[in-house]
Amino acid sequence: MTLRKLALTLAASTLALCGQAVAQTQPAAAQPEVLTGSVSDDSAWQSLGVAIPAFATNADLPTQSSAGSTAQLGRAVAEIITGDLKNNGLFKPTGPDKLPTVPYIQITAPDFGTWAGRGADMLVHGSVSVGENGTLTIGCFLYDVSLHQQLAKAVWQLPPAEWRRAAHKCADTIYARLSGESPFFDSRIAYIAETGPKQFRMKRLAIMDSDGANHRFITTGQAMALTPRFSPDYRKIVYLSYLNGRPRIFVYDVESATQKLIAETGNPTFAPRWSPDGKWILYSMASAGNTNIYRIPSTGGHAQQLTNTPGINVGGSYSPDGSRIVFESDRGGSQQIYVMKADGTEQRRISFFGGRAATPEWSPRGDQIAFTHIAGNLRIGVMNVDGSGMRHLTDSWQDEAPTWAPNGRIIQFFRTEKGSGKTSIWQVDLTGRNERRLPTPVDGSDPSWGPIRQ
Repeated sequence: MTLRKLALTLAASTLALCGQAVAQTQPAAAQPEVLTGSVSDDSAWQSLGVAIPAFATNADLPTQSSAGSTAQLGRAVAEIITGDLKNNGLFKPTGPDKLPTVPYIQITAPDFGTWAGRGADMLVHGSVSVGENGTLTIGCFLYDVSLHQQLAKAVWQLPPAEWRRAAHKCADTIYARLSGESPFFDSRIAYIAETGPKQFRMKRLAIMDSDGANHRFITTGQAMALTPRFSPDYRKIVYLSYLNGRPRIFVYDVESATQKLIAETGNPTFAPRWSPDGKWILYSMASAGNTNIYRIPSTGGHAQQLTNTPGINVGGSYSPDGSRIVFESDRGGSQQIYVMKADGTEQRRISFFGGRAATPEWSPRGDQIAFTHIAGNLRIGVMNVDGSGMRHLTDSWQDEAPTWAPNGRIIQFFRTEKGSGKTSIWQVDLTGRNERRLPTPVDGSDPSWGPIRQ
């Protein structure tokens, strides 16, 4: 369901927080400039303390949400916001467990002296109310403590089952306002859920929220699922399915829970990927001893061959404007990264830094390419689109298959443990200093980060 985000003036927000509907968006007031700093330099944010007390309620009433009453829901929302801001490595948030309860009357009139005394630079206030039909109204306000100034405000009306989205949307509002970057918390992740011994792994397609919540399995495990990717409009997932050795490319519709067969090649097939406009799907297919890259309409139909060289050409990730494709090839003797135009012309190698390179993925910003660097261990690396400026973000035994957050600041990948072979989903930001493991109910591999939800 689409959330209705309502920007409010201070007076209008007071009405909304009392449970009255707000029907229109107010013009935004002039805003002070955002903090500055590059995407790979977090020095501008590292010392910024953000206080996030439990969201207040004017009456503690039961709700139909999984969090409980409005008071319990207010604390749960604040905890999720705290986790979101903490896990990206930019801020130093303090959550509701270490902060006093805020009176409802202070939501739009904070006691700045109290928060300054606690060392807070920024303050997040919020409210939770429930309407007669069970609909929740959740408000979110961001304040600069030293300036005694409101920086952002928003409210969302949503069904009880969607309450976590309001928390992620609030975190997105804070993140975007303070950093000046695009948000990414209200998004989903598709991945391959793995169970069973190494020799007989069951691999199922699964999706979850960006923090690991609302997890669900999409496929049963009867067929092996591999390499999922969200469509640009977020409505579908393309993935590879193997049943009795037969590879097939399916597109799964997330909302209708139905899927469509796009291609059954009859040969080993790898790594389906969307074009930015959603009209094409790239894939790789082995034939006559070589593996080449093809594209096929996303609705199915005739496939076009884009590469035609001896060896293995695999992968394929479009640039954000759809004009170029980055892929891996061993045509020169070892796995390296190449770039070509979207029609397959002007193919050229861009990786010349030693070792091997695989699984390239173009940043949604268009300025970098993430990949797996194979030089002893497998590590996640990034480089400029011309192959310069290579650097490692991780240094473990086996990290591979990077996928970008919608805003291009965080990279997700999967890690394999040495010896046990257990796999798990991890995230790292572009500084390489902030790693975290994403909770999944079973082992996980082949993650795909979907676009920001609307």
